[in-house]
Amino acid sequence: MRIGIIGAGQIGGALTRRLTQLGHEVYVANSRGPASLADLARETGAKPVPAREAARAGEVVVVTIPEGKIRDLPKDLFAGVPDDVVVIDTGNYYPRERDGRIGEIEAGMAESRWVANRLGRPVVKAFNNIYAKHLLERGSPAGSRGRIALPVASDDKHAKEIVMRLVDELGFDAVDAGGLDESWRQQPGTPVYATDFDAEGVRRALAQASKERKPSWQATQNSPGSFAQPA
Repeated sequence: MRIGIIGAGQIGGALTRRLTQLGHEVYVANSRGPASLADLARETGAKPVPAREAARAGEVVVVTIPEGKIRDLPKDLFAGVPDDVVVIDTGNYYPRERDGRIGEIEAGMAESRWVANRLGRPVVKAFNNIYAKHLLERGSPAGSRGRIALPVASDDKHAKEIVMRLVDELGFDAVDAGGLDESWRQQPGTPVYATDFDAEGVRRALAQASKERKPSWQATQNSPGSFAQPA
């Protein structure tokens, strides 16, 4: 499969490494340009490209950048990209530590719905609730005892099925987490976030989630600060 990855941070880097190991043709981009990705390209065989080229790379495009940086992407990034190209959003909203205030999310909009609105494309929410190191190292064969499961949310059944198959290929059980407006159940601060539950544990955690955003995940007048000193 041809896969574009926009963002080469922790999750983007982990996905680039794992997907190339699995034999996928990966095109990776970041905000600093292809030259800055030379080491990752040598390590993995992925092709470093500008973001526009990554968006047009093939069947799946992964957008994995800080939530606040979504606003900096070109507004026509996906112009002309076929409708059947699946776009995955791995992002999380960290208002106090990194992203500052995003009014729509603070008012209750699901983070990935906001991303979809900004991109002008439907998205699939996945890979946002797992540590990058675990994504890189803790995949296991299907049927393994205690296999880690990941929630996948989308309004598009076909796109969701593609991503769920990819999750399985990476070594994790995929759990259908409903439509995109239900993806708040896997946002930061919810029971499934930053956990390594199996499939039953993920389903239970999604069911237990509260839509009320905890104060520690709300912006303040001083946001953003830093991860060392949230504001």
